[in-house]
Amino acid sequence: MFEPLEGSVRSADGTRIAYERSGTGPALIMVDPAGRYRELGPYRSLAKLLAPHFTVFVYDRRGRGASFDRQPYAPEREIDDLAALIEAAGGSAFVYAMTSGALLALHAAAAGLPIPALAVFEPPIRTDDSPGEKRDLTGELAELIARGERAGAVELFHTAIGVPAELVAGMREEQSWPALVEIAHTFVYDCRVSDVTTLDVIASVDTPTLVIDSERGTGGLTTGWARAVAGALPDATRSSLVGQWHIVPDEDVAEVLIEYFRKFPGLGSRNGH
Repeated sequence: MFEPLEGSVRSADGTRIAYERSGTGPALIMVDPAGRYRELGPYRSLAKLLAPHFTVFVYDRRGRGASFDRQPYAPEREIDDLAALIEAAGGSAFVYAMTSGALLALHAAAAGLPIPALAVFEPPIRTDDSPGEKRDLTGELAELIARGERAGAVELFHTAIGVPAELVAGMREEQSWPALVEIAHTFVYDCRVSDVTTLDVIASVDTPTLVIDSERGTGGLTTGWARAVAGALPDATRSSLVGQWHIVPDEDVAEVLIEYFRKFPGLGSRNGH
């Protein structure tokens, strides 16, 4: 039976980061994308599929869910959060991360955190030939948050990153809408991580990395992201799966993660128990 155990760690700046752990085997930490956390995200169902093979850690990034927050924000603080979780997991852990969370995971690997292998899903990287107008999305979002226009910030973020218009239009009617508005300030955090991510940073990551994308990414944009990241990484494996916009069935993701991480045995005897 899938019965995750809850816990928390203290990051380097003292911030409490909440997590839940399930399964047995080598440690695997999953990093959420923008606007997601344990109660509002895709990872609990995926964790059920991975738990027979890994000790799976699902956590709330700072400022979301049961995790605390502290100002001023800096991407380095989130790297510290992940470092604290890795230590709680036994000192070494695989990492799987989605979209903007994938950028954070790549920064953590570049910083030298003990990640034997990494898997990322559609990390959004802007290149010189990326379509669309360059804009200061971080600044625009921060201004809306400062004015108390949190709902507008949520809509602006999703429109700006290319979420189809019909999906953005229906967001206010979803049950998750109040929760998204509550954590609207964290969209600024994700944008700040994106702002400091370049192909040069990605090229400095020597961790073996699986880059996953959905073959049905809107206009080929997300496929282009995956191609650019895989091309910049020194040790990359590419896997394109059949899915929808920014979505691939959990069963398919679990299958490729299990197959990939099995290539890297020897995380040691400690796995978070």
